[in-house]
Amino acid sequence: MKKELTTKQAMRYSRHVLLSGFDLDKQEILINSKVLILGVGGLGCAVCQYLAASGVGALTLVDDDNVELTNLQRQVLHLEKNIGKPKVRSAEHLLMQINSEISIKTVNQRLSSNELQILVAEHDLVVDCTDNLSSRNQINLVCYQSNTPLVSGAAIRMEGQLFNVLPDKKSACYACYSHYFGEQNLSCVESGVMSPLVGIIGTSQALEAIKILTHYGEPFYDQLKLFDAMEHSWRTVNVVPHQDCKVCGHTR
Repeated sequence: MKKELTTKQAMRYSRHVLLSGFDLDKQEILINSKVLILGVGGLGCAVCQYLAASGVGALTLVDDDNVELTNLQRQVLHLEKNIGKPKVRSAEHLLMQINSEISIKTVNQRLSSNELQILVAEHDLVVDCTDNLSSRNQINLVCYQSNTPLVSGAAIRMEGQLFNVLPDKKSACYACYSHYFGEQNLSCVESGVMSPLVGIIGTSQALEAIKILTHYGEPFYDQLKLFDAMEHSWRTVNVVPHQDCKVCGHTR
């Protein structure tokens, strides 16, 4: 059942509504939207905060890890008192304090392929905040098969990347360029990551998610956005849809 924007909500989100081209109808789209967030680490914490504050009506958080001391440097939804607790529970607790009007579901386990397919089909958009190539490729495949938009992000050391997959526009998918490189097995444990970097990439993912959900502005596609934190600069690489791509090639 579609929810209608209340007077109180119109006031709460008035700074959205004041934006040129972003009206009450678009805010109503947000409160009726369902977003699946895969990974509640550094990127996921930033994504969750801004989607919750922006009034996205339903968030599903998926992560099978527990909070560790080393997470606290960048995973800003997890507090010292939550060390040892599941990340999804830790994030849920703080998110409900940010916005008690939204619905939050948590999945504290690693998903099978079938479970992922079911969850993706139940949501309007997926945000990939995972930290390995195999997971990203699997999420990309399921999203393209179900015609569900995907916002993918990554951050390591002082480098970040952002990529949108829009199946309805027959865009290039993550596999169109990921096949050029193998699994590098880089992680924050071995390589490190600068704390604010995950915030920059995660909030950028949240912004793209809102634009896609509400058809506000022009979300980018067929492009890979690369962020250099040392230079504090963005670079855009065009990604040509791969005609022989096993994921999306058959759609063109």
